[in-house]
Amino acid sequence: QLEFVESGGGLVQPGGSLTLACAASGFILDAKILGWFRQAPGKEREGISCINNADGIIYTADSVQGRFTISRDVANNMLYLQMNNLKPEGTAVYYCAAEGTGTSQDMCVSGASRRHNWGQGTQVTVSS
Repeated sequence: QLEFVESGGGLVQPGGSLTLACAASGFILDAKILGWFRQAPGKEREGISCINNADGIIYTADSVQGRFTISRDVANNMLYLQMNNLKPEGTAVYYCAAEGTGTSQDMCVSGASRRHNWGQGTQVTVSS
């Protein structure tokens, strides 16, 4: 099962942008679905954006729709999350994960509670 190392987090002002990166331990196309999740203080982990490697279908949560974009670099086994117009509620630890079955929507909507090789994540703080 793939493992990931997340990076790119930091402190950003509201309205700012960040790009998060996720380095996989192996070939990312070995997984069917790749996704980004986040866990805000005192809240449960939630799916943000997930991509189906087989057909390219992307699911993005309503809360970040139009502001966050998931992408992948297959040659370098990297997953990215471009985050624009960040809001204070975006303060969280961000994680990536992979699943071998299902759909991008299912992974994002239900995958946070399933067992994954969660990494250390990367902290994003949105504050003025």
